Amino acid sequence: METATDIQHFRFFDNREKYLLFVTTCSEKWVVADRVGMEFKHLRPSPPALRVFDAGMGDATVLSQVMRQLHHRFPTIPFLVVGKEVSLEDVRISLGRMGDRFFEHPQTVLVVTNMFYSEAPRLHPRNPAMQAKLNWWDIPLQGTTAYEFNQQINELQSYLREGWQATTSQRTGNPLYVTPSVLILYRADHRFVLDPIIPQPDQQHHQYDLVIASQPFRARLPAPLKVRNVLAPLARSLAPGGRLVTFQSTGRDPGMEIIRTVWPEEDPFRTSRQALLKELRSQLQESEPDLTYHPYNKARSEFNYVLHTQPWEITNNIGTSTLLAAWNAAIYVAQIEDDLLQQAMSQGAYLQATRTVLQKYQSLWFTDESFVVARRAG
Repeated sequence: METATDIQHFRFFDNREKYLLFVTTCSEKWVVADRVGMEFKHLRPSPPALRVFDAGMGDATVLSQVMRQLHHRFPTIPFLVVGKEVSLEDVRISLGRMGDRFFEHPQTVLVVTNMFYSEAPRLHPRNPAMQAKLNWWDIPLQGTTAYEFNQQINELQSYLREGWQATTSQRTGNPLYVTPSVLILYRADHRFVLDPIIPQPDQQHHQYDLVIASQPFRARLPAPLKVRNVLAPLARSLAPGGRLVTFQSTGRDPGMEIIRTVWPEEDPFRTSRQALLKELRSQLQESEPDLTYHPYNKARSEFNYVLHTQPWEITNNIGTSTLLAAWNAAIYVAQIEDDLLQQAMSQGAYLQATRTVLQKYQSLWFTDESFVVARRAG
């Protein structure tokens, strides 16, 4: 089992440049959004809204695409969309994507919070001291155009600087919020219709028709911790008929070949979807008897995404930018600790390992798997 000391050395969430390079050079976010869309046929939203919770909004590449798909399928239903994100930079980028969402789907309430997994679905801190410090910002957007909405969103920087300050846990190395914050945005000209779904500070029982959990935990953590700290709180937040769709890396791909060429003993992907669902059932079967668990078969669950390259880029002389993008993707997916990286990158073997795998497959891809937890309809 991983110890607190082991975890503390790994500052995965501080590696902003690795994350942004991965997002822009690989197709994972787009493929994940499409896979989330496969669950829409099962959704049966009930008045007054379809409710979505993104359990790790990131830069909202996935969420914004899911919102487009939801508008296509449910164009006249109000949406309550809640995104959890602790990173100030990601919140800034995410909000920058939302002006056109308010324009296309005017009956949208967007909520962003920095709380823990056990708190964020309820929009309520557990700690009484934090409850007293809670930032609760209700901001109606004026106007009717995406330009006007974006202009007002860009003016929220002071709120974000105050609300999204973070520190680091001395025990785990995880980022922690300094002050719990909730930011609520919606169109002022649709407030009359949206009023029943705009969250209020005294509400604590929010349930969701769709919960998205894409890579929500560190790969090396044992299954009981992943379930107790992340998956169980998310599953409890499901409404009748609601669906929690989770994605995680498998390591069964060329990207892992790069990692094992450099570090033969690396084994970051230790809990399969079957193991996670078994643990989740064990923890929740008494308190949540109406949940069902769907690992799917391999053909339905597993899928690939790729590093974006041009056909002529992978030759005998692969360019440095392609090599570095491929290396970054491999170490990002495998969540390699910074001390290991510094040692490996002080030599040149990592570039040769990357080049060899790219030439072997004439491409680079990674394999994720997905699974679903659903609550039976009432």
